Amino acid sequence: MEKNKWNGHIAIMAANLLFGINHPISRSLMPEIIDPILLTFFRILGGLILFWASALFVKVEKVPTKDRILFFLAAFFALTANQIPFFVGLSKTSPIDASIVITTLPILSMLFAAIFIKEPITLKKAFGVLIGASGALFLIFGQYYEHVGQGHFIGNAIVFIAVFSFALYLTLFKGLIVRYSPFTIMRWLFLFGTIQTYPFAHQALMHFNPAVLSAIVLWKIAYVIVFASFISYLLLGSAQKFLLPTTLSMYNYTQPIIASLATVAMGLDTFRVEHFVSALLVFVGVYFVTQSKTRIQLEQTKLKL
Repeated sequence: MEKNKWNGHIAIMAANLLFGINHPISRSLMPEIIDPILLTFFRILGGLILFWASALFVKVEKVPTKDRILFFLAAFFALTANQIPFFVGLSKTSPIDASIVITTLPILSMLFAAIFIKEPITLKKAFGVLIGASGALFLIFGQYYEHVGQGHFIGNAIVFIAVFSFALYLTLFKGLIVRYSPFTIMRWLFLFGTIQTYPFAHQALMHFNPAVLSAIVLWKIAYVIVFASFISYLLLGSAQKFLLPTTLSMYNYTQPIIASLATVAMGLDTFRVEHFVSALLVFVGVYFVTQSKTRIQLEQTKLKL
């Protein structure tokens, strides 16, 4: 089991590395070259094709109707209500800002865990939530005043909706995820995600001009589909089997560092003081939240007393 946990840590770290690099790559495509909702559809459709093609090499598990319904709901929170707001928000803000907002995921995951699976909110956990939330709010409202007219306030707020949805997915569907292999999980998530996102992307798809697909654009889309969708979500599915939602979401703190380095390297943004302050507040909040004792740990402590 300890080995499985280490494998889970490695998998989620690698997934966040790919997610972090994806931020500036996707931002360079939107909205000037590709509509953000259309890029979302391309991403999920590409993932669908790759995951179902993997059935040629990986054993296919039977999924009963009841679990297919659960996968449909999980796909809504994990992909549809996560990826559409994420790409729309990212198209209106900077990759660094988006990656910092995403680091609020551990805080939301802990809150939802308290609501849905009755994990206690300790003083340390509450303090972490307060500090982490202040970091996100500092970024969102600070960008509003500094970048009036550039849409950063709206973009950051929309990205937060995506984070909110994914936190619900991590918390509500843990029981479903542990029953199946990562390939099975992602086949059904991406199938239902494609069905759910198509109505939103239909109009943009009808007006899409293939002439914009230069070699560099195709390479960037390929990264979004292959690395930021197929490989990263496969790694995420693997990590979900062995790690708790809070532990999984904790690794999101790496995304601002990865995204900022990639963004600056691509010449899309500069790393400013408010990014550092916001990230620091969120990191401190994440630390306190994840260091707080779980319900099981508190019960074990009571038994020892």
